[in-house]
Amino acid sequence: MPNDAMMEPRLPRNPAPAMRWSMIALTCLALLLGFAFQGTRGLWSPDEGRYTVAALQMLDTGNYLAPAYSPDEINFSKPPTTYWVIAASMKVFGRNTWAVRVPYALAFLCTVWLMLAAGRVLISEKPWLPGLVYACAAAPSLMSNIVSTDAFLTLCETLAMVGFLHAAFDENERGRKRYVLLMWLGWGLAFLTKGPPGLLPLLAVIPFIARRDGWRGLGRFFPLAGIVLFLVIGLSWYVVVVVRHAGLLDYFLRQEVYNRVFTAAHRRNAGWFGWIKVYVPVLVLGMLPWWPATIREARRWFSAKRWSGKPTAEMFVVLWFFLPFLVFCLVQSRLPLYVLPLFAPLALLLALALRDRIDLRQTRQKLLLGAWIVVLLAVKATVAYGWHSSLDNRKAAQELSAMTATSHYNAVIVVENTTLGYDIEEQTPWGLRLYMEKPVYGIAYHAPDGAQTLCHALHNAGKALVVINPDLGPGALGPVLAQCPAHVTPLGTWRRNALALVEL
Repeated sequence: MPNDAMMEPRLPRNPAPAMRWSMIALTCLALLLGFAFQGTRGLWSPDEGRYTVAALQMLDTGNYLAPAYSPDEINFSKPPTTYWVIAASMKVFGRNTWAVRVPYALAFLCTVWLMLAAGRVLISEKPWLPGLVYACAAAPSLMSNIVSTDAFLTLCETLAMVGFLHAAFDENERGRKRYVLLMWLGWGLAFLTKGPPGLLPLLAVIPFIARRDGWRGLGRFFPLAGIVLFLVIGLSWYVVVVVRHAGLLDYFLRQEVYNRVFTAAHRRNAGWFGWIKVYVPVLVLGMLPWWPATIREARRWFSAKRWSGKPTAEMFVVLWFFLPFLVFCLVQSRLPLYVLPLFAPLALLLALALRDRIDLRQTRQKLLLGAWIVVLLAVKATVAYGWHSSLDNRKAAQELSAMTATSHYNAVIVVENTTLGYDIEEQTPWGLRLYMEKPVYGIAYHAPDGAQTLCHALHNAGKALVVINPDLGPGALGPVLAQCPAHVTPLGTWRRNALALVEL
């Protein structure tokens, strides 16, 4: 078993050749796993369509500061980085599903590169191993095909922590300052991507440095230049939109921070058991195939003898994983993708445990690794080609287009049986906009301003395809349209929803 001295990171004397070939091999692997089947499957509701429609709204209106679902509904539930990246990709590659997902394959590739950089610090004799573990782990590979904020958050947090690893263990004073700034650049980008959750790895940085170098040692990692860099990148957008939109600060603090942390308002697996149901299967299955070979080594992560000794890089990586994980367990809003950033430190821990066991010069190990890559690609292919999900917005768009082939309309309005804007966000197939090339509106029928909102959407569209929740019944539009007289043409039923063409 490695002793503490073996856990001290050390940079190789001449790393260039090994790093070059490692980067080439890992790049090829990440490109294969990341780009496979990216444009095959349609956008799924709700999140994939929601992020895409906000990016399309930015492209169509030129308003890149205020994310919106439609001309009538601004959406500040997430900072703008995800929307900006998707919009930029569609600007370059066109308005199609592949373009929407290209940034996720690139984020996966860049995260693998960063794991290689972290491996250079932690496992100098096999710097490629953390990148290999991360690239071949089931969750990071499969989640590179899912449109969300979490892939970009993982990239930004890993960038920050690679900067910290180099700054904390690089003896070159000049180099350390450069990596500290890289760390704060990562924090700024992480905060602009998902807000406060992007700073969770700081929970590991602060106690580790305080114990190793004393509280005064923290000053080297919190320089004025780094703080300013973080404020400019991470907070400037928040300041601008809070000034421009009254009540937005209260929304951020109450709805997006307090309610997510302490209440079940978002209805996302709250309660004491929720984290077990959501996070444990993701971490266990998502880290295959590496767990079986490392489960025994995990015991020493909690050894009292190890924690009473000199702080080591391995101890820091343990903190990096477990302290944010504890917060995820306590927070009452929980979804499987939330823990994707934890796969970076987890991959480092497993790489440390496997450093003496993995030898790709052995034919058997190469064959096993190749077989696992085939399994990952097969799973991706099954989801892409064989998963006929009712949440597929491209399939829904094809069905609606076939039913309305001879009709002309300017927008799609989805009327739901609810009073809550949150339910509208979850139930509306926002991805229809990408495939039907028309604005999509979500209307809460029973909301106090439901009739007014519907009339305003119809006024904007002139003529719209209205999709009415089956629980409301086909006559639901009658009382509402009395306030804004319109001509209604029934079109039958689609997936139990009543369809109508409505023209003012």
